[in-house]
Amino acid sequence: MKAKPAAAPRPSRARARARARARARARSTSIAAFVVLAALVPTTASASGTQEVEAELPYVCALPSGQLPATVRVAAEFPARAEVGEAFTPSGVTTTVELPEEAVADLAGRGAAEVRAATRLDVGVAQNAATARAAWRGGAEPVALPESGPLTLVTRGDVPSVAGRGDGDLTFSAGSLAIDLTLAAADGTAPGTATADSGSGSESGSGSNSGSGSLTVDCTLAEDAPGQGLLATVPVGAGTGTPSGSASPTGPAGTPGAPDDAQPDGGGDRQPERQSERSPKVLENTPGTAPDRDDVPPCRYDEQHPPTDVSLNAYVTGYANVKKLKGAAYLPPSCVLIEQGVPVPGPPDPNYLIFDTVSYANFHYQERRQTPPFEATFLSFDFAPVKATMVLEQTDTMRIDSRMKMSMTDFSTTTDTYVRAPLVLHVLDLEVNGTPLDVGSECRTETSLVSEDPDPANFPGDHLVLYGRGELLIGQPATGYLLLSGGVLAGEATIPAFTGCGTDGEDLDRLLTASVSGPGNLIKQVQGQTCAIAAPVFPSPTNEGQCTEDLQPYEIPVAEH
Repeated sequence: MKAKPAAAPRPSRARARARARARARARSTSIAAFVVLAALVPTTASASGTQEVEAELPYVCALPSGQLPATVRVAAEFPARAEVGEAFTPSGVTTTVELPEEAVADLAGRGAAEVRAATRLDVGVAQNAATARAAWRGGAEPVALPESGPLTLVTRGDVPSVAGRGDGDLTFSAGSLAIDLTLAAADGTAPGTATADSGSGSESGSGSNSGSGSLTVDCTLAEDAPGQGLLATVPVGAGTGTPSGSASPTGPAGTPGAPDDAQPDGGGDRQPERQSERSPKVLENTPGTAPDRDDVPPCRYDEQHPPTDVSLNAYVTGYANVKKLKGAAYLPPSCVLIEQGVPVPGPPDPNYLIFDTVSYANFHYQERRQTPPFEATFLSFDFAPVKATMVLEQTDTMRIDSRMKMSMTDFSTTTDTYVRAPLVLHVLDLEVNGTPLDVGSECRTETSLVSEDPDPANFPGDHLVLYGRGELLIGQPATGYLLLSGGVLAGEATIPAFTGCGTDGEDLDRLLTASVSGPGNLIKQVQGQTCAIAAPVFPSPTNEGQCTEDLQPYEIPVAEH
């Protein structure tokens, strides 16, 4: 006869309830942390649907001391393939330029101690026998000249969207490169404007408020560049090859493209299909649809905020990356009220007419200086549906510094704008499977999002810095960012530690800080056309319109990745 094992003692009901509550608290704490983190990144691309590209290419650059070799590395992420007519935007585009030690000597000889770079890379886009061109622009923070060795400049910026208009591989190839350098002396003053004699002239590269010396360096792809500068291959449509350089371009992608709907010249007995002959389409803005006016908050002055003769209003929208989570949060259209400053003469420059303007702005939502609440809903692995609500709150007035430089030779202008915004991220509430999860009323970052300021002596403290450049050539429409017409502003921020998150003894601060906070978070905002309250422009057969009848911004911009 077998002896029965002794039964394990049962815990008391009180002890069982205590353990259940502890397990529930631990589970809700983990879910709450994950919910907030995932809500910051509502969508991310599938790793299997993308291809990461990093090309190292030799260039020859024209500097004052002569033609010098340089190394250019271009990194980006492309889709693994695309459908005919489907527009996509290369993401994470970084251009790294390594100039030789002789270039450092050239810059130091002009009294420069640090430089700020802006790059313009000409990219050829080809499909079958048709080609087009796209300009990849990038900007960078100031860097000090090294005491020895090469100078490395790393820029990031706007990249147009592209759509293949037929079946066949879509190839991207690097072409000519222009580097606009803003020079600053050790004491922060301008060392004087220098011009590189590259045969094609130079243009201004205005930087921080501390200096106006500038230099444009023109670079050409070396003849022995691998693959003639091939960056990536994206198969388009049915029956195409494999991505990532496995197929070579059918023609020199760096050559000027045909007009959008033009038919390229055929060669030999080749008879491509009519659909395949159409040039790839390059779009300056990421395709998208602006929200309906009923879906955006009002943006108008009122009795509590009466307008002045220099009052403007505009909508702004965009995305903010969270580097640790490899994703981006969508920021819906928000109203901004702007007081435009009066231009004043800038530092003297023999080649340029310079004006500086300081303007001020505030978010405006229900009489508060914040964005409207924005929500993110998702499925977190095997968890139930989750929704998070957040806002960006101002802690002080935003400042907008613009410097316009007009060339005295061709009257072209460049305008560099820096927006300094003290903003904290405030998590309002969370829901898990429709059930509210209380994170408290004070769950926010300890300080404002923080960027490296190009002029820290004059602008101390914690704040976000966004930068945009606008260019205007005589007889052509303006490109880039201008305060009045809007455009893309970009920057990089550190997300501070979180505080005040959690209730009933559940502290989520450390979990959020460890998973979200940190440097290297890219931010891209799109500002729409402003409405000038004192001189409104309404839609008409001859005008696109800048203001609605009740003096709200007529344009609602579309966010770009």
